Amino acid sequence: MGPCEEGRRILVIQPRRHHRCADCDRAPLRHIVLESGAPLCLDCADLGHLVFLPRGDTALTRRARAGSSLSAVVVRFNRRRRRYERQGVFVEEPALAAAEAACLADAEARARRRARDARRRAAEDVRFTGALTAEILRLFPRCPAERARDIAEHASVRGSGRVGRSAAGRALDEFAVTAAVRASVRHLDTEYDALLMARVPHHRARARVAAAIDAVLASWAADGSDEVASRVAEDQPPLM
Repeated sequence: MGPCEEGRRILVIQPRRHHRCADCDRAPLRHIVLESGAPLCLDCADLGHLVFLPRGDTALTRRARAGSSLSAVVVRFNRRRRRYERQGVFVEEPALAAAEAACLADAEARARRRARDARRRAAEDVRFTGALTAEILRLFPRCPAERARDIAEHASVRGSGRVGRSAAGRALDEFAVTAAVRASVRHLDTEYDALLMARVPHHRARARVAAAIDAVLASWAADGSDEVASRVAEDQPPLM
């Protein structure tokens, strides 16, 4: 997300460097508003009367912004991801108080809804982990069942970004499933992690353990299955 992507909303930036207000000369500034490229403090931007609400409570933020005639989105630049990310909002204090009261009033109902959603997601995760385990054992019938289950659970952790949570993984794509198994073997059955600890670049470390990984996957594949063995090479696409 970049500042321009917020459209016509007022943006307040948490700067990474020291800035001085172009109007009142105050410095350093914890928050700035850019007007014609010049940094202003909140008071000079006529936002000093607002209160800051950190991100984290979606219902509270939504209600506070809805009840505030003036509000501003607070962003901060993430250097690693090279993008602006929301940190919270500035809203009017009466609007925040009203939003807090409303959230307290229906807190129990929202808690029950969250609990229902959590149970539903947990059931979905159990079903998917079972399906992923079965697919691993179909592709690699000699893989120990407990190991297949461990691989499936690790690859499918919700919010992890691992292959099991990708679109291909959720669809039990053969190449994605094989990639999850290969990753497990790389970390648990080879010297790959030790090589990384020794500061060997990851691409070189992967090259050094590729043969060992192939050997393990071949031993887990079905008897005489050249087709399965050909798919364990890391850079090969799945056969159609």
